[in-house]
Amino acid sequence: MSLPPSLAAIESAAERIAPHVHHTPVLTCASLDERAGAHLFFKCENLQRVGAFKFRGACNAVFSLSEAELERGVTTHSSGNHGAALALAARRRGARAVVVTPRNSSAVKKAAMRHYGAKLIECEPNDTSRQETVERVLDEHGMTFVSPYDDERVICGQGTAALELLAQVPDLDLVLAPVGGGGLLSGTAIAVKETLPAVSVIGVEPRAADDTWRSFETGRIVRTAAAPDTIADGLRTGVGELTFPIIKDRVDRIVTVSEHAIVGAMRAVWERMKIVVEPSAAVPLAAVLDGELDVRGQRTGIMLSGGNVDLDCLPWSQESVQ
Repeated sequence: MSLPPSLAAIESAAERIAPHVHHTPVLTCASLDERAGAHLFFKCENLQRVGAFKFRGACNAVFSLSEAELERGVTTHSSGNHGAALALAARRRGARAVVVTPRNSSAVKKAAMRHYGAKLIECEPNDTSRQETVERVLDEHGMTFVSPYDDERVICGQGTAALELLAQVPDLDLVLAPVGGGGLLSGTAIAVKETLPAVSVIGVEPRAADDTWRSFETGRIVRTAAAPDTIADGLRTGVGELTFPIIKDRVDRIVTVSEHAIVGAMRAVWERMKIVVEPSAAVPLAAVLDGELDVRGQRTGIMLSGGNVDLDCLPWSQESVQ
């Protein structure tokens, strides 16, 4: 890819992936507007292919690869959504995919990755084990690595969701996105700030996995030694080396939310909007409903990042959530 992450590169990515991705709808909900005291606009990436925004970035990356790179196959590490997205994108170009996934990834997401054609290799649930296992795959098989977030092509692919949102909803005051590795948030920040600089971009993450918040506060990447223990499994990964500088420069604020708030927001979306979202997707709304973020009177775009959830293990069916 010749262009660094920029609005021009995101627009180029949008053209590249247009034949392959869904142009997802924006939904509203009067009852959630009333609770928030604001106009909320939900960009429904839970309705994207593979059930998550991740297909945008994976698709842009895979369709940017040369035939020689594809012939070697592609590999990545993922708790589920990026792995499934990469497997589907690779399959559409006739390439094989190997995904390194934490042992504690949900059974539903593992099944989805296999369904789309990925070979899975399990690792321990921490960043070090993920990286070491991927490096072993690269050494043994010479495959092409596509990071879930630390790849310019992936960042630009994820930014296409925000580009669509801005076209669908005029006059937004702010845009909220969840943050784990930072691909969606950094792509969103580029698309929003280079199109409408006055619009605020806010990242939200679980308090139990708050490395981005701590990094943002100190101005440098802060790593966690232990594996984060959060229900939002898609946000357990630490912020990336490429994504963090973008976030630091273009994101206005990072806020964190409790596990209880995440579950409450997820349930609110299911009950009020009648759509399925996973815990990671509920994180931005959790900040609004739990009072961590005051959006009263503002037109607020919210990225619903995905909808892949184990229906046999719904969080509100547990006896308690800490």
